[in-house]
Amino acid sequence: MTKTMIFAHRGANKEAAENTRSAFDKALEYAIDGIETDVQLSRDEVAVLWHDRFLGKVGLPSKHIDDFDHAQLQAMNFAAHYSSGAKPEGIMSLKEFLDAYRKRCRLLIEIKNREWELSYRHEIKIRQTLGMVGAVNDDAVMVSSFNLPSLVYAHQCAPEFPLVYNFETDQTVKDAEQVLAAQPFLHGLCLPIATLDDAMVGLLRGQDKYIAVYTCNSDAEINLALELGVDILISDVPQKALQMRDR
Repeated sequence: MTKTMIFAHRGANKEAAENTRSAFDKALEYAIDGIETDVQLSRDEVAVLWHDRFLGKVGLPSKHIDDFDHAQLQAMNFAAHYSSGAKPEGIMSLKEFLDAYRKRCRLLIEIKNREWELSYRHEIKIRQTLGMVGAVNDDAVMVSSFNLPSLVYAHQCAPEFPLVYNFETDQTVKDAEQVLAAQPFLHGLCLPIATLDDAMVGLLRGQDKYIAVYTCNSDAEINLALELGVDILISDVPQKALQMRDR
């Protein structure tokens, strides 16, 4: 790596509704290196882009993505929470996202596999995502998750695919040592900026692993990530991160 790459967190989510085509297109108006997004599964098992467990942002605070079929989600306005005047946008499928953006920038796809969902649906998401992306010869498309068993399963399905484990804020360098020793196939770690330090960087660099960091928004956070030379800096304000990097 010659310089830190800047990834837009769910697109340019300060300028358009997160994980929508508008947010991704807005992000690409800047010289970003990549986009980070989130994958969940509709009730009828279509991989779609959405971060939250609940649908409060679209006026359904007690409902989840998997309470609805894909066609129903497409009929909802997933841009309304950002601005009442925004162009209505239904939910975007992973296939639509890959078709539209994989040739335009790098992608980091987080599979939202959490304890609230049955494990067989975790596996469906993994298989669908890997199948849609297909064979990769580099790290232009990477898959991440907070769920380590999901990444182990993904590695079994596609041994050469670049997989990134997302750390929680309470995980330490010691945890990283243990994870990498047990799962050497991991391409790297995606760390909360609060846990980034010289020791963590030294460990990952010593094992030739990728270092991604989320979510760097303040000047101090962006500067720390840049000074420690991470590979990927994920930000809600990618234009600011780009300006600071390129200075």
